Amino acid sequence: MAKRITLPITDDDIKNLKAGDSVLLSGTILTGRDAAHKRLYELIQSGQPLPVDIKGEIIYYVGPAPAKPGYAVGPAGPTSSYRMDKYAPSLLELGLKGMIGKGARNKEVVKSIVKNKCIYFVAIGGAAALIAKSIKSEEMLCYEDLGTEAIRRYTVEDFPCIVAIDSDGNNVYETEPVKYRK
Repeated sequence: MAKRITLPITDDDIKNLKAGDSVLLSGTILTGRDAAHKRLYELIQSGQPLPVDIKGEIIYYVGPAPAKPGYAVGPAGPTSSYRMDKYAPSLLELGLKGMIGKGARNKEVVKSIVKNKCIYFVAIGGAAALIAKSIKSEEMLCYEDLGTEAIRRYTVEDFPCIVAIDSDGNNVYETEPVKYRK
């Protein structure tokens, strides 16, 4: 049974979520991919303010396809998260509470998740059309010149994901393969 979380996510929500939990998120999330993360990182490195407040937010690594009639966005499957690994610790230090993507994260990101008591969710790759049904609206926030990689705000309802790395550092990319080796 999936756990339902109403966003913004709280510290108690994060503490109570464990690696492997199925979750349905409802509320608002940010979006962004490599190019947007690079710009945010460069601003952080130069001591400049970010164009969007990330404190307490969850960011979804996605570059949606154009919307079809009746949908807020087109197919919106997760992007491979490792491409944001260089930037994630800096954003978590500034108050980002969670990330949604696909695939494993490097050791520095896992350490930062634990240190900052954050969470990493995975969305199912190949389910882009299904995921798009949970996205009810989108708002452009910044970096419109990046096209699909711009930072947007999505309003989601029952967005399906799985806790991949919890705030204690439990990691399904380490625990689950062991189960199948026996």
